[in-house]
Amino acid sequence: MKIYGAMLAIVLGVASLGAQNTDSTGVKPDNTKVNRQDRNANQPTADQQKNNATDLDLTKNIRRSIVEDKSLSSYAHNVKVIRQNGTVTLKGPVKSEAEKSAIVSKAVSLAGGADKVIDQMSVKQ
Repeated sequence: MKIYGAMLAIVLGVASLGAQNTDSTGVKPDNTKVNRQDRNANQPTADQQKNNATDLDLTKNIRRSIVEDKSLSSYAHNVKVIRQNGTVTLKGPVKSEAEKSAIVSKAVSLAGGADKVIDQMSVKQ
């Protein structure tokens, strides 16, 4: 029965990959241009995320708090959360300053202070 449950979870996960993720106006978010900045060697990227339990748990908790907030746009739900060397970096476009503030607030409360969060998000015009 455990194997069946695992197979079902995989099938559902793959099926959800094909789902269209759109914002409230029906526009599919496209971060291609924004993601080009991540090619700079000095910028933290998801592949630099540390794999220790503390960093992974904090990143997971911040990501969960963002995604569970249904008042946020799909842009906000797709913000990158990267933790390395005790600092959380937030990157990507959001729809408004209010969304940006909400995400920073969530990260600060979970990370333990404003000095542990770097906000590199931008407001999409």
